[in-house]
Amino acid sequence: MKDKNAFYSDNIKKYTSVVSSLKNRLISLSSIRLAVFILSAIGLYLLYPNWKFMLLIGIIGVVVFVFLLSRYTDYKSKLELNQSLLKINQEEQKIASGEFEHRNPGSNFQNPNHQYSFDVDLFGKGSFFQYSNRTVLGSGQDYLVQMLTANDISDIEMRQEAIKELSQKQEWSQIFSATGSLIETESSSEEILHWLKHHKPFVPHYMSWLPWVFSTISIILLLLSVFETIDISLFGYWLFAGLALTGVYLKKINVLAHNSDKAKATFKQFSSLLLLIEQQKFSSELLIVKQQQIHLKDIKASSIVKRFSKHLDALDNRNNLIGAIFGNGYLLLDLKNTYKIERWITNYAHKAEDWFETIAFFDAYNSLGTFAFNHPNYVFPKIELHTNTVLNAKALGHPMISEGKRVASDIIIDKQQFFVVTGANMAGKSTFLRTVSLHIIMANTGLPVCASSSLYTPIKLITSMRTSDSLSDESSYFFSELTRLKFIVESIADEPYFIILDEILKGTNSTDKAIGSKRFVEKLVEGHATGVIATHDLSLCEISETLAEVKNYYFDAEIIDDELYFDYKLKKGICQNMNASFLMKKMNIV
Repeated sequence: MKDKNAFYSDNIKKYTSVVSSLKNRLISLSSIRLAVFILSAIGLYLLYPNWKFMLLIGIIGVVVFVFLLSRYTDYKSKLELNQSLLKINQEEQKIASGEFEHRNPGSNFQNPNHQYSFDVDLFGKGSFFQYSNRTVLGSGQDYLVQMLTANDISDIEMRQEAIKELSQKQEWSQIFSATGSLIETESSSEEILHWLKHHKPFVPHYMSWLPWVFSTISIILLLLSVFETIDISLFGYWLFAGLALTGVYLKKINVLAHNSDKAKATFKQFSSLLLLIEQQKFSSELLIVKQQQIHLKDIKASSIVKRFSKHLDALDNRNNLIGAIFGNGYLLLDLKNTYKIERWITNYAHKAEDWFETIAFFDAYNSLGTFAFNHPNYVFPKIELHTNTVLNAKALGHPMISEGKRVASDIIIDKQQFFVVTGANMAGKSTFLRTVSLHIIMANTGLPVCASSSLYTPIKLITSMRTSDSLSDESSYFFSELTRLKFIVESIADEPYFIILDEILKGTNSTDKAIGSKRFVEKLVEGHATGVIATHDLSLCEISETLAEVKNYYFDAEIIDDELYFDYKLKKGICQNMNASFLMKKMNIV
């Protein structure tokens, strides 16, 4: 695999050069277009009143001008794509240097009632989501959030293989992301799908041929008027016949046009994304399944969606007042375009959900593939289904701590074991809990983890590390915490969970807290739960004397030369050094 720093640096150089070249071409084409316009105008002036030569010059000028305009549009699209690719690679370099807090934190996804996301800072400022998310579509972002919060322990190896493959297809992933970012859509995928599912066709089937017949009659009347076979007024009155016929359906057409106007950018974007998916060759099972999900027997999904996008654009032309009057009066364009849109909805709306879901899937998985590419030293956990060990990780670290500051620990925890972790303030207990939590979340998602090796038996996660009171619900802090603990007990009754707790029962006195904490851990052990609890209460460590499933670990703190020193290493045993009194004295509080 290519070094990520070299990959991004090389891409920045390449796309910078391409962008510069395309800008120069656009300037040249603009100059040539202006020259063609001026020369055509001069030619028309000099050849006046020889209308035959004027007509020839006019036709040549228009043809050349339209050709140059088409070329200009093509180069402009290429410029926008390459500018987006350049931005993607520049952004990756910024993130690699630690600058990522300007990105979307996903704060709207924070949910205190979720099984773990609120406790482990999965969303919010400085979160794992803010650091790892590379999705460019709203639907892709939602798909990624669903993956991170699903607590899904099935088919992990399939997800791993898909992420591994996409990590090796970064050129393709970047083109997918750049293409997806070029068009700002007005409606979400859910809103568009709702419209497609609930739209009731109103244009009768004979509109498949009537506009053509009506247009033919309009042309014949025009020719007869030009050659003075009939009075020109008859051609004028024919306009009102077309407007009257269109007017019968005008209100419903306006509603359709409103909905289609909000959807047209999405379908234009999705047509390009579907084409990228269709053209790419995949080898992992999950990616192949998703690619096949968009296939139809006779025609490519990208072509079908592109055709629909053109129908929507055609209906949008009604916003031109002159075009709307004469187009509907003589050609019945609104009825013609509405019929095409409704036929498409009838034939393909049932497949749109598959197409949208596949696009969201690839947007989310490209994000995960990029994460894997950016962390070549991380390892994909080896999934073990027939072992007594839940987690055996070497040099396990927190992925949000920079490599230079990160202190890794080894951890081996068997099924139905419970660790009691003690330690001084700031010694690393809470960080360790979040490290283990993120390992489980990332492993269940299919991502590589921050470790040198990992053997993992898939298990769902529940945490209780950060509880708050709720004024709106009139619930106290203590009641909120009890509600959380009750939720944990009820959950482990149904299936195995990995439980992570941080200093529970903080809302009561120390004696009551010690008794309650001990009984709760005993309850979890009786329920065959696996997990870790961090505490300052050394009396909780006494449980290991009566319950073999409970093991004691600690994080140490030492005072060296009147300074507090932490090594942040997980050790077996019970912590003997606390630091609250020392810190209060050091800060002149006492």
